[in-house]
This record gives sequence, structure tokens and C-alpha cells, in this order.
Amino acid sequence: MTDPEILSYTRETGDFSRLINSIPYAKFIGLECDQFGDDLIFRLPAKDQNLGNPVLPAIHGGVIGGFMELSAAIYLMLAQETVRMPRIVNFSLDYLRAGLDRETYAECKLTRQGNRVANVMITAWQKSRSKPISTARAHFLLED
Repeated sequence: MTDPEILSYTRETGDFSRLINSIPYAKFIGLECDQFGDDLIFRLPAKDQNLGNPVLPAIHGGVIGGFMELSAAIYLMLAQETVRMPRIVNFSLDYLRAGLDRETYAECKLTRQGNRVANVMITAWQKSRSKPISTARAHFLLED
């Protein structure tokens, strides 16, 4: 659960550092977020500890999945103006190409929202948005 003061600070200032530092795995992988108007772009910097294949070198698939899932949860938390981390129900990830050891970006889009469930589509890319490295669909249970 995220502290309501941290969440309100993030909404008011656009500074995501406190929110991300309050989520241990987000801090561990180095997740960052930038806001451009109403759009949020999530960033995963190149880090040796995130590598799964040092020969290529390529980011570990689990790190890519965790990065995308956390991005969707944070996006939904801010979009819903809730103080709780939404609960993941289902997460389906399609790896499209290798995530090489370079900065990776993700963008989320709320595709459907009901009273209890929200669906989010996530796209991750590296050099060009037109060539995503992976796409995902996440279903979250909203708080009662």
C-alpha cells in the first residue's frame, strides 16, 4: 500500500521519485516516470543488474514484465486517484524482440474501466515507438 501523502505529493508536483522509492521492486530495477501533460512515460534505464543475457546483452524478460506491470499499476493508481495499489488479476505479455541493454520506455492506456475491474494496455519500446519490444494487457481489481 502506498502512503496517501506520497500519492498526493506526486499528483500535485509531478515528482514521481517518492512514489517510486516507496515501491521496493520499482526502486530496485530503477523505474522512472516522466509526465508530459496528461501522458505518463515510464523509463527503465540500462543497468547491469537488469541483464538476463550478458552475451547479447539483453534485459531479463522478468525485469521487462515487472517494469510493464508496475508501470500499469502506477498509471492506474494515478488515473483513478486511489490511495491503494490496484490488485493484479491477470497479466498477459507478448515479447516481440530482444530488449537490448539500453534505456527502455513504456506507455500505458486505459482500455476499459468497470466498477470493479480495469483493463490497461502497455507498450514497451527502446529506440522507436514504431518498433515495440513487448506489449501487454493487464486486468486490475479496483478497490471497493
